[in-house]
Amino acid sequence: MTSQPVEILLVEDNEDDVVIIQEAFVESLLVNVISTVRDGEEALAYLRREGKYNVVSLPGLVLLDINMPKKNGFEVMLAIRADPRLRSLPVIMLTTSDRDEDIIRSYANGACSYIQKPVDLDHFHTVIKQFELYWTMTSRIPLHHP
Repeated sequence: MTSQPVEILLVEDNEDDVVIIQEAFVESLLVNVISTVRDGEEALAYLRREGKYNVVSLPGLVLLDINMPKKNGFEVMLAIRADPRLRSLPVIMLTTSDRDEDIIRSYANGACSYIQKPVDLDHFHTVIKQFELYWTMTSRIPLHHP
């Protein structure tokens, strides 16, 4: 089975996590395009193609952290689900939180998946590889959004 590259928007304010996630995808066998934004407001500007993002294409997936400046992941998720042009966009929570209330709230607000970021680097790479295999080889995502 072959897969097409998936464009991913990574919404993450922790530079170390950004580097680890990007490295994990580079080491994988499947090629993806990863764009990164650092806070919730920037994520919404990107997805709405506002300002400097007016020429970007919509990603196939959004990896969304919960704890971010300006707008947290829950606020971003609610804005995505409220926007008719974005509501079908798959959003995966990728966060350090293991709190049950965060997991429940994520799914209640429309998350497709909830992945806790491991602290151990090797385990983190394994999680990203499994994530990528599932979302690019097993699951189907829309190639084009309205």
